[in-house]
Amino acid sequence: MTAADTSPLGLFERYLSVWVALCIGAGVGLGLLVPGAFSAIAAMEYANVNLVVAVFIWVMIYPMMVNVDFASLKDVGRKPKGLCITLVINWLIKPFTMAALGILFFEHVFAGLVSPEDAKEYIAGMILLGVAPCTAMVFVWSQLVRGDANYTLVQVSINDIIMVFAFAPIAAFLLGVTDIVVPWETLLFSVLLYVIIPLAAGYFTRKSLDRNGDHERIAAFTGKVKPFSVMGLLATVVLLFGFQAGTIVEDPAVIGLIAVPLLVQSYGIFAVAYLWGYVWRVPFATAAPAALIGTSNFFELAVAVAISLFGLNSGAALATVVGVLVEVPVMLSLVAFANRTRHRFA
Repeated sequence: MTAADTSPLGLFERYLSVWVALCIGAGVGLGLLVPGAFSAIAAMEYANVNLVVAVFIWVMIYPMMVNVDFASLKDVGRKPKGLCITLVINWLIKPFTMAALGILFFEHVFAGLVSPEDAKEYIAGMILLGVAPCTAMVFVWSQLVRGDANYTLVQVSINDIIMVFAFAPIAAFLLGVTDIVVPWETLLFSVLLYVIIPLAAGYFTRKSLDRNGDHERIAAFTGKVKPFSVMGLLATVVLLFGFQAGTIVEDPAVIGLIAVPLLVQSYGIFAVAYLWGYVWRVPFATAAPAALIGTSNFFELAVAVAISLFGLNSGAALATVVGVLVEVPVMLSLVAFANRTRHRFA
């Protein structure tokens, strides 16, 4: 079998950044060719939530939530060091460093290149990325470094439960720090719509599939619906860049400007978590996934909340989609680095 045959990354996941880049081009092109169609879609809103985008994002998120196994929480006390690294990085470090980098770059380093209003929205999008720890692709990264799959499941499950309670308060606090007025009702509604309801749907789906302890049925189901998750993501990217077409054509360099602090954040967070695991003598199979979980983002949630809070045409929504573009190549480079340094761990 070839490496491609045995890779846990499917065709879509392996080249996700390529597909995202193609969808960006398609979205911008269509947005310029048929702006009326995108205006009509943008008008399909209820309570500041675009219904078309909401459907696509639900298609993205639901398959991921089926992977969350609440039964794994009984193992929470096993290997507490790895769990400690994951939780501290995700909830006490990463959101705040993301906000700090956003302020540093867009209010100082890039101050002369973007307007103050746009800068605030780009910072807001980065904050939403930083407050949303990854749920789905983490399982792929863990498998690529031959991490402890069961323990990765524990880490992700606990992160998702914490996210139900911590996402809105931390996001609101950090958005307030950047002088952005936070509509609490919209933020809480977004958490309900894109976290709590999909998590509950995933739980009941998993429970119905696993009545006889047959995990193979769950694996078969998630395997079938996973392509729809990627299709939902790509459709959302086309729509978002179609809505943003005019802005992007006028200033295409803005995508590169947004990518810079996101790259600094990703590599910096991984370095902190990975070195922490090394110094604390955490086994590689636990330390590497912990660092990768801390680095990766639940960009689907960030995109959804950015749209709900700031609108389809906002800089915040654009920033979260740029996060999708840089995520896969960055994470693959970190996986390669982790595998090369595996021998340095106890």
